Amino acid sequence: MSASSPARSPSHGVEIALRHRQGAFTLDVEFASDARLIALFGRSGCGKTTLARAVAGLIRPAEGRIVIDGRVLFDSRAGLCLPAWRRRIGVVFQEARLFPHLSVRQNLLYGRLFAPRGRQAARLDAVVDMLGIGHLAGRRPAMLSGGEKARVAIGRALLSDPAILIMDEPFAALDEARRQEILPHVERLRDEAGLPILYVSHSVSEVVRLAPETVALVDGRISAIGRTADVLGSRAHGGEPGTVLEGIVAGDDEAAQDRADGLSRVATPAGPLLLPRVRTAAGRPLRLFVPARDVTLALARPAGISALNVLAGTVETVTEGAEGMDIGVRCGAARVQARITRRSCRALGLAPGSAVFALIKAVALDQAGG
Repeated sequence: MSASSPARSPSHGVEIALRHRQGAFTLDVEFASDARLIALFGRSGCGKTTLARAVAGLIRPAEGRIVIDGRVLFDSRAGLCLPAWRRRIGVVFQEARLFPHLSVRQNLLYGRLFAPRGRQAARLDAVVDMLGIGHLAGRRPAMLSGGEKARVAIGRALLSDPAILIMDEPFAALDEARRQEILPHVERLRDEAGLPILYVSHSVSEVVRLAPETVALVDGRISAIGRTADVLGSRAHGGEPGTVLEGIVAGDDEAAQDRADGLSRVATPAGPLLLPRVRTAAGRPLRLFVPARDVTLALARPAGISALNVLAGTVETVTEGAEGMDIGVRCGAARVQARITRRSCRALGLAPGSAVFALIKAVALDQAGG
């Protein structure tokens, strides 16, 4: 933690085991994690928000147990269910829900009213610095952009001295430019705040960028859980199949021409890749998501094409899916997923052991800070 960061003790993580019925829908989940940020990932209606609301105390599950940072918030067998106001949980919703008649500073200080007595709450100046909102202190919400409102809402939640922060699709209403503007602040929050974060999202790029671990939900149940790279690289998560690659941005001496062309070179286990210029400094880690639909396979190295990334590999798996053929290709030390039509698979004669070249368009890479 940096000297200017909010002072907190290290997190002990979360333990959640819940069963809850809501109409025809049943949520039945169990997991534990000490990751700094845990993504709850899945399509709309899979149970992400229901799970988050149960942890926050906004709904009472039928049965189960919730433990945050070693403190039991809910235990149906013991008859324990702490009310929401006693759980010390900060919640950031899709809408910032700021008080329109108060300044940014006054909205932030409102969070202090909910901090437990006798505890050393996060300092206002540390939170303001972390979120980069010092210049907004005197403004009212009507004068803020969507991204600025989101950062103020996060700051207000932090100043309530929460044991955990729940972020329920907080940037779903923002355009891509505003989202890219705010995500670095969430990365800093993840790395410096010292409290667990449950991050609800159906955005692959957000999850890849922010989450060390992911819990994927399908129809109220956990379909996959573990390292984000493993979860999103599997077919079980219920979203778009693809490959997560962890790489390092090349140094300036290796990438002068790339920079001149508006590109960044990233060393990955699958081989070097070029992608549109990223802000991440040379030598820093980067996580990339390559959608399977944006990987084309060829039997010979193609010439005269615009695709910048061509990786030599060997087919490891050929699996028939509902939307085509899923092909796993070993490229270097990584396996790259491709989704092609059945006709293309037959025409190429693909089978385990086939030598192929995987073509990846640079624009198909979703950058994600490490």
